[in-house]
Amino acid sequence: MVSVLDDRSVSGNRRSRIVRTYYEIIRRTRQREKLRNDKETYGELENIEVIEEKPRDIKSVVSIEDKNEQKLRDIWVISLNDKMKTLGDNATTSWDNLCIYRVPPYLQENDTKSYMPQIVSIGPFHHGHKHLMPMERHKWRAVNMVMARTKHDIKMYIDAMKELEEKARACYQGPINMKRNEFIEMLVLDGVFIIEIFKGTSEGFQEIGYAPNDPVFGMRGLMQSIRRDMVMLENQLPWSVLTGLLHLQRPDVLDKVDVRLFQPFFQPLLPTREVLTEERGLHCLDVLRRGLLQSSGTSDEDMSMVDKQPQQLIHCVTELRNAGVEFMRKETGHFWDIEFKNGYLKIPKLLIHDGTKSLFLNLIAFEQCHIKSSKKITSYIIFMDNLINSSEDVSYLHHYGIIENWLGSDSGVSDLFNGLCKEVIFDPNDGYLSELSGEVNIYYRPSTEYIGA
Repeated sequence: MVSVLDDRSVSGNRRSRIVRTYYEIIRRTRQREKLRNDKETYGELENIEVIEEKPRDIKSVVSIEDKNEQKLRDIWVISLNDKMKTLGDNATTSWDNLCIYRVPPYLQENDTKSYMPQIVSIGPFHHGHKHLMPMERHKWRAVNMVMARTKHDIKMYIDAMKELEEKARACYQGPINMKRNEFIEMLVLDGVFIIEIFKGTSEGFQEIGYAPNDPVFGMRGLMQSIRRDMVMLENQLPWSVLTGLLHLQRPDVLDKVDVRLFQPFFQPLLPTREVLTEERGLHCLDVLRRGLLQSSGTSDEDMSMVDKQPQQLIHCVTELRNAGVEFMRKETGHFWDIEFKNGYLKIPKLLIHDGTKSLFLNLIAFEQCHIKSSKKITSYIIFMDNLINSSEDVSYLHHYGIIENWLGSDSGVSDLFNGLCKEVIFDPNDGYLSELSGEVNIYYRPSTEYIGA
């Protein structure tokens, strides 16, 4: 034993393990011998596997130690192979379906509240949170109302969601720690609730059976907060779930939801007066985003390949005015459709209200997370952030009808834009406004050089 432990090729940690193993074997052997002398006790323990023989020397202990380590290594390698096989088989499929994400921590650093639902949970990420539980009772009210109105049995809805369960789970980032029945129940409750909200705002809540003073299913009360919660990135249901549930109520609906059903619900959130026409998407936030970008001329798939031009605009309204740039409101419904020509920067009207900050932050978060998405909303907001550095810049844009301010103060709008993109990762050369920004910069430089001369 001494010769082995004195061997310098044996590490200190291993020598310690060998000694511990040796004495553990001695201890267990002595315990076994003691039990053999007590026939009554031994009779109850005869199935226990213990070492029969006392090790003859330390070399036998080393041999046992080596065999145990080899077994552990073999088990570990098998585990790694299984893990690689599992991840390799499922990775591509899961990425293809993934569309509902947890907001990255770096985006939440300065503002957590804008990403967290305050009234209602939609989907699994915030399901069961204590402050959102009161709304669960109202979701059941919606289900009861639909069953009474359509004469349906809830089993039909459960069965439909069972077929969609696997596809729906694949839409969410990370594992969903909900049992099958709980997850399916959530899809039914949340989906029926959303459709009832859409129906009520488009057809009238009283017309579909709710009382005039209903605190939830009515145009007053909690509706504004519900609307804001339903466009948060972490608070979404796959659009396919909504179309599946709506198809049960209206068999004529196949793979899309009539825009007239959800347009009145989303309208108060929009930063423009335009009417949505897009009827498909990944979830409510994506449908709203696609509606805002309708008729943009470029799809999500090819946006990353266009406008590889110079840097994004870096000059504010005041600086550009001093360089001779004139600002005009562009008469179009598309808020993103900015134009620069002959020294005139034409910008469509933008509505700023209480829900603008949360909406823009969640749209940016989606574009940051969803690799198939263009960064058009992000590009627009960064452009406006560069234009607006002070309340004076806001005041000027408001004076020319470019900004309609419902926040109450110009400084509030300035603070809003200056805080939207603080932690955003964005390549300015990827933006759809990068070419226009380059043209403005070219116009700006000679003007400032002339002024400096």
